[in-house]
Amino acid sequence: MSLAPRLDLRQSQSLVMTPQLQQAIKLLALSNLELEGVIAEELEKNPLLAAGGEDGEPQQAETAAPEAAESEPLTADRLIESGDAQADAPLDVDYDAETFHHDSASDSGSGAGGQLGMDGLGGAAPDDGPDMDALAAGAPSLHDHLLTQAGELLDGHELAIAECIIDAIDEAGYLEQPIGELAEALGTVSEQVERILAVVQGFDPTGVGARSLGECLALQAREADRYDPCMAVMLANLDMLAKGQLPQLRRLCDVDEEDFADMIRELRTYDPKPGLRFGGERAPPVSPDVFIARTRGGWVIELNNATLPRLLIDRRYYGELSAGAQDKSGKAWLADCLASANWLIKALDQRARTIIKVATEIVKQQEPFFLHGVAHLRPLTLRTVADAIGMHESTVSRVTSNKYLSCERGLFELKYFFTSGVSGADGEGVSAEAVKSHIAKLIADEGKDVLSDDKLVEILNARGFDIARRTVAKYREAIGLGSSVQRRRQKALG
Repeated sequence: MSLAPRLDLRQSQSLVMTPQLQQAIKLLALSNLELEGVIAEELEKNPLLAAGGEDGEPQQAETAAPEAAESEPLTADRLIESGDAQADAPLDVDYDAETFHHDSASDSGSGAGGQLGMDGLGGAAPDDGPDMDALAAGAPSLHDHLLTQAGELLDGHELAIAECIIDAIDEAGYLEQPIGELAEALGTVSEQVERILAVVQGFDPTGVGARSLGECLALQAREADRYDPCMAVMLANLDMLAKGQLPQLRRLCDVDEEDFADMIRELRTYDPKPGLRFGGERAPPVSPDVFIARTRGGWVIELNNATLPRLLIDRRYYGELSAGAQDKSGKAWLADCLASANWLIKALDQRARTIIKVATEIVKQQEPFFLHGVAHLRPLTLRTVADAIGMHESTVSRVTSNKYLSCERGLFELKYFFTSGVSGADGEGVSAEAVKSHIAKLIADEGKDVLSDDKLVEILNARGFDIARRTVAKYREAIGLGSSVQRRRQKALG
């Protein structure tokens, strides 16, 4: 074996992720609202970037009539250049016509929402719209609601104990921390904490501050003046009620069948989670990234340009900076700013085109859903869409992440349309969401005759779904429906 130094030539391939490529991939996975924040940062960093007006051309496509999407739109400038002043009737315009350009759903001239079905979001007079200030204000939280009541009834050391107790109450209204730990943290005795807890348990909503479900329901029974010895026995044995051991529980309560049924009806009117009526943190608003509308010429897919500023390069400012006296480092910095601005605009344009391609293919693959509803949703994979549009599967995955589609059937995440499926009688697959829809409808319409999983399999097989019993059970549990035994027990309690 030779130990002498030598030179070898080797040839290999590798992918180098440049900062520009990393930025383009990052932009692809962002929603419109997230992208707005990124653009705002770029506008601050790059002096050559400027936010343009809202009259930019929309990215749109028509699946049924592609030649219409590629042709130049009929703009007002073209009408002026080629029009005949004597023959034209410029005021006789159909603003809802498919040839008239709409930047977003709010540009339609017919009522609220217009062509793309965004009811209540545009088209109406300002006085008729929703009260945005009222929506933004929201309802007070459970924590604030309880603190307000504590401040009205208590003060000093007692108020401090009440505030500590309220801080330990979860969103459902239950006290999570043991009394002993609270007393130790406050440097007081448990009896005093118990006394202040009793005060807190008298606050609105009734049942708040309870340490168990039985205590929560007992507080509500006392408020309704229904907490007698028989009700106390029932609340102490809620596990028997949950298991459906009604004859044994009735004997423990020592009541007849009529009184026992009345006690159960009373119990069902109570709220097991009283704190939830105040809600937790407000859910962030969801803004659609893509609009889908059906027209006489086919399906129209349009980006929501209303949530994105239009980026432009300030050529005049660039010319002024270039003409001035600059050193070598200044010229290099200016060149970098121009290159960065050009790349960002190109990346945003490519992102828009990619989203339109993916959304167009989704509409093509899931057209029965857009026409007839969730029962006609087909199984679809990322690879199917990627192969159809000539892109990588990971690109389609990034495009469909955190993005929402608005159509006449509602607002859906793009990931919603990618589901597994089961075999159908016609040889084509049936989406799992479609099967879940059928199961939910069958159980909702079952009446007194509770359908077992075997019976559901029999009905679904008769409808053309090749599905096993364990799959039916899995789908039923996924949509939050209990077994036939659990549903029969619930009907008996009702």
